Formats: sequence, C-alpha cells, structure tokens
Amino acid sequence: MSMLKIKKGDTVKVIAGKDKNKEGKVISVDAKNSKVVVEGVNMITKHTKPSAANPNGGIVQKEAPIDISNVMLVFKGKTTRVGFKVENDKKVRFAKATGEVID
Repeated sequence: MSMLKIKKGDTVKVIAGKDKNKEGKVISVDAKNSKVVVEGVNMITKHTKPSAANPNGGIVQKEAPIDISNVMLVFKGKTTRVGFKVENDKKVRFAKATGEVID
C-alpha cells in the first residue's frame, strides 16, 4: 500500500463537490478506501434510535467521508500539492509550491 499524502490533523481545502472551497481539519483517514473525514464538511443527517449513550435518540448531524482526491493540503495559508523526498535517511513530506518540508 502506498503512503498517503494527507494525514490526521492536517488542514485541508475541499477542491470538488458540494462543499467546494470549505476548509477543515482532518478527523480520520481511511487508507484502504482512500477516504477522509473533514471537520464541518460533507455533513449528513442521521436518524438515531435511543441508546445508553443517547437516551432520547433523534436526528444527528455528522461528517461523512469524502474521497481523498477531492481535498488539497493547506500549508502556511496556501493550498499545495504534496511530494515525498528523503532527507537525512528519513522520508518526509514537502510542499511542492514552496519546496519546504511539512513534517
């Protein structure tokens, strides 16, 4: 499996779909299906039954996964593509727009 360019905790911008141009923090990454869940993006309405955690049940708004190809990393306020390079015998991500190392 290839290494993904988006990680949990990254700030991303949606570049396609109904939530285009929205920004948010990545909550989770599903590498197997190439999906990400972004805070406040792709909100769905879910009808829940009463349970121990939610005794009343009702209608809940929550984020749904979106394809990883529809988001772009935001680095220092600008969207950028992500590349990989080896620095000091360690593989690191870098911003293709500026050439700076991300992490």
